[in-house]
This record gives sequence, structure tokens and C-alpha cells, in this order.
Amino acid sequence: MFLAILFIIQVGSIYMITEEAVKDLLKQTGAIMEGHFLLTSGLHSPMYVEKFNVLQRPRYTEKLCQSLAEYFSGQGVETVVGPMTGGIILAHEVGKALGTRAIFTERVDGKMAFRRGFTLHAGERVLIVEDIVTTGGSVREVIDVVRTAGAVPVGIGILVDRSAGKVDFSGIPYKALLTLDIQAYRPENCPLCAQHIPLTKRGRTGK
Repeated sequence: MFLAILFIIQVGSIYMITEEAVKDLLKQTGAIMEGHFLLTSGLHSPMYVEKFNVLQRPRYTEKLCQSLAEYFSGQGVETVVGPMTGGIILAHEVGKALGTRAIFTERVDGKMAFRRGFTLHAGERVLIVEDIVTTGGSVREVIDVVRTAGAVPVGIGILVDRSAGKVDFSGIPYKALLTLDIQAYRPENCPLCAQHIPLTKRGRTGK
């Protein structure tokens, strides 16, 4: 049983899992990994967060998402939206905690979009959730999809912010359960590449 998950602090009227507890949880589940990784953004990094090592555990996922939901509980959220794939799980659990609908975006011809009959109405208040953020590119794509539908993104909930708080969502308030200051390099400037350290395989596909 993971005990650090029980360490909770009160922020105003909101009860949040501490960052220390989140970090301990990710370490204990093997979600925080060290090596030489190619990130989705194309950057290289000595650390990778494999979110599915924690998201495969429903009990932990539920607790993390309940904490995100608590933070945004007073924002009048009507629908939670997450990008495929990890964002689907987070949207479902946060939506369940908030008592709202949960939908997701996916790529169609390389561009983020709604499919499967998902729609938003004009003025609908939307919470966007994402698992790991490095540059924030995927989240900004979801923001564009939400706004194009005429809906209003009222907040962004993040499991792990790898940017050390530097990511910018143009004034939309966001909350990360864990903020990490992890170095990320362009391939041509990567010191790990310069040392001829091979990329670390991760996941069952060796992706």
C-alpha cells in the first residue's frame, strides 16, 4: 500500500495531495525513469515520466484526479477534455469527481480534433487535463479546438509539469500536481548524444 498518498494539505477550502506525495508515488510505481530519452516534443532528456506506470493503477489514478478536481471545483466546469491517450483516463476520472461529462480529442491527419460525435456548445465551460507537459504544445492544440467550438477553457489540470513552471497557456489558470525542473535538449545540443549514450528504450514497444 502506498502511504505517501495520504499526506494531504489544505489550500483555502481545497484539500490537495502534496507534491512530495505525488513524487514519491511516481517513483514507487516506476513512473519516473532516468536514462536518455526522446520526448514527444522531439527534445532529448535524462529523465522521462512514464505516466502509464501510475495510470495503470486505478486507485492511485482516482486519488490524483480527485485532487485536480478539487482544485477546479468552484469554476463551474461543465465538461472535462483531455487529449488522447493519457488525457482520456484523466478526463474520465476528473469528470467523474466533478460530476461532469468527459470527452477527448485525437489527431486526424496530424491535427487535433473531436471525433466520435463529441461536441461542445457555445459558452460551455471546459476544463482541459493532460498527463505530462514539457512545452505545452498538445494542450495549446486542445485549447484551440475548444475555442473553435465556441466553448470557454476555464482551467488546465496537469499531472506533471516538466517545464519547472515556465509553460505559458496565455493566461488560462493551470494547476500541476507535480512540477519538475528537468533538462531537455535539442538533439544537436544534447550532451548525452555528445557522449554517445544510446537512447533508452521505454515501454513494451521500445518506443
